[in-house]
Amino acid sequence: MPSEEESSSHDSKERWAISSPTTTKWACEWNRAYLLACAAGLMIDPLFLYAVSLSGPLMCLFIDGWLTMMVTILRCMVDMMHVWNVWMQVRIACGGLVEEGKSCVEEEKREKLGFLKSLYVRSKNGLVLDLFVILPIMQIVMWVAAPALIHEGSTTAVMTVILVVFLFEYLPKIYHSFCFLRKMQNFSGYVFGTIWWGVALNLMAYFVAAHAVGACWYLLGIQRANKCLKIQCFQAETCNIKTLACTDAIYFATSSVKLTGERVNWAHNMKARNMCLDSSDNFQYGAYKWTVSLVTNPSRVEKMLLPIFWGLMTLSTFGNLESTTEWLEIVFNILTITGGLILVTMLIGNIKVFLNATTSKKQAMHLRMRSVEWWMKRKQLPQSFRQRVRQYERQKWAATRGVDECEMIQNLPEGLRRDIKYHLCLDLVRQVPLFQYMDELVLENICDRAKSFIFPKGEVIIREGDPVQRMLFVVRGHLQSSQELRTGVKSYCMLGPGNFTGDELLSWCLRRPFIERLPPSSSTLTSLESTEVFGLDANDVKYVTQHFRYTFMNEKVKRSARYYSPGWRTWAAVAVQLAWRRYKHRKTLTSLSFIRPRRPLSRCSSMGEEKLRLYTALLTSPKPNQDDFLM
Repeated sequence: MPSEEESSSHDSKERWAISSPTTTKWACEWNRAYLLACAAGLMIDPLFLYAVSLSGPLMCLFIDGWLTMMVTILRCMVDMMHVWNVWMQVRIACGGLVEEGKSCVEEEKREKLGFLKSLYVRSKNGLVLDLFVILPIMQIVMWVAAPALIHEGSTTAVMTVILVVFLFEYLPKIYHSFCFLRKMQNFSGYVFGTIWWGVALNLMAYFVAAHAVGACWYLLGIQRANKCLKIQCFQAETCNIKTLACTDAIYFATSSVKLTGERVNWAHNMKARNMCLDSSDNFQYGAYKWTVSLVTNPSRVEKMLLPIFWGLMTLSTFGNLESTTEWLEIVFNILTITGGLILVTMLIGNIKVFLNATTSKKQAMHLRMRSVEWWMKRKQLPQSFRQRVRQYERQKWAATRGVDECEMIQNLPEGLRRDIKYHLCLDLVRQVPLFQYMDELVLENICDRAKSFIFPKGEVIIREGDPVQRMLFVVRGHLQSSQELRTGVKSYCMLGPGNFTGDELLSWCLRRPFIERLPPSSSTLTSLESTEVFGLDANDVKYVTQHFRYTFMNEKVKRSARYYSPGWRTWAAVAVQLAWRRYKHRKTLTSLSFIRPRRPLSRCSSMGEEKLRLYTALLTSPKPNQDDFLM
């Protein structure tokens, strides 16, 4: 059992997580931008190592001033992001974003906010680490310490200092970025929300590792070349140890270099040049032999690209390296090979997981289609039925992508399930004019019981005379409601988004006394295209109308139901057409009465007789029973 102190510490961490910026949308966007800024910082810091160069004509060591200045500016831009993040974290810990604008705060809230502040300050992943990654350690070394050592002639020591300081600052930055990434995943469950961003983050981490390893390899290669030059300098009579250090420790190439006699003699020492700089075969470079062509190369781009390529190649092939017996080179090779093995294993494993998550649903769909095809073949279904089944499966996959929402949320707690369905269905329900005048409680119950359906093109949903099983509300696509009149005449009504059908259930539910038998459908419903609807089963309609009867007795709801009901629309269209045609027929008889005033109706032309038959069919067509509908 945990102690009270441990329990309070755990609760405090939960409260800190709840009040952290990741709980708000704008802060999530900021965290994503800050994570990319951390990745950019990991890419910028190794560029400091490329500022160390050897002068080809003078064979001396110097710091590239322009490259150092450019990297320093980029590093300051990233540090500004770090400073902003620290300020925001401290402000949240102090309650600035929670209690801003209030004159007084309750004592209990003050204690909680004070505890959160102390938790952020004392946490090992909190304020101390956030401030450490901002420290300008590499800038101080490159602008102050390294030039001082070069002036003293300590050319080997300067590269050792740069490498140690770089690792001292870079490794905590990697840990800081990793902790921040885990923090985002723990709070929101994801970082960017897509699988391809996960693949991109893994490739980015792999590239950053190759970049850092390549920069260290380049610096160690310059150190090996400087060691070779130092050996040749000791063998030469006119060489001084300070000759290996350029006069301008930080060189901007803005002025000419004044050469002394010793430097001129050293610059013309062809033995040292052939031994150390012209070829890698005359000295034991080991794993750094490719750096011989880089140490005196004036192109900054080539200096950076070749080490990155070497890092990617070495990490990917687990290091096919040559090595000397020097302990530092052996340790570097061991760490490179081990790191490459771990990174490649993690990269392949993560990408496999991501690709499997991308293709697993498609594979499941193919397996289902094979099972369906086997079943249809075994049952010897006609080709027309098979085509309809295939079309339905394809359209269902296109709409849902293999995700069954009902199955996902059916096992959730009732309150959470109801809230989720209310959030998902509310916009769809509000598109139906019938529900515009209903209160939130009724809409919540409707959303909780709504089910989604997809009908392919040409599908007969219900036939005229069949029991009405559910009310359907069109979300996307169009349905055709056809009602057969007498003498073979049919009336058609098209239902688009926002329309509904199955209003017979409303009359059935509100009728008193109640009859258990489901009402028959007054029309045949067919999908004109791929249509998405949500439906309410008969029992669900019965539940809603019984518990919220007052809502359905509202005059506005009654008028909406009459106006958008396909049955009422068909009856209205029949009535209008009948009245208009009867009027036209009377006008025609009146105009003909002057010529043949007493011509019997039976002697009209065949076209007139056909019209009269049509009028009779329209007149005797069924229309909604207003008393039964109770609207």
